[in-house]
Amino acid sequence: MKIILLIKQIRKERKISLKQLSKKSGVSKTHINDIENGYKQPSLEIVIKLSKALNVPIQSLYKVQW
Repeated sequence: MKIILLIKQIRKERKISLKQLSKKSGVSKTHINDIENGYKQPSLEIVIKLSKALNVPIQSLYKVQW
């Protein structure tokens, strides 16, 4: 089982740039980029900030792949 974060997909659908999401969430552009590309696993605190900035429930940021 693999958990995939859908941050990039949601951000792109809403036409939000990395810079805009960074400013709104307080998470650095580099950190968001690393999360989106699978280089880093975000803490719960970061996921909460990103979900609030994207205005989506936390559970909508995750997709489970078997």
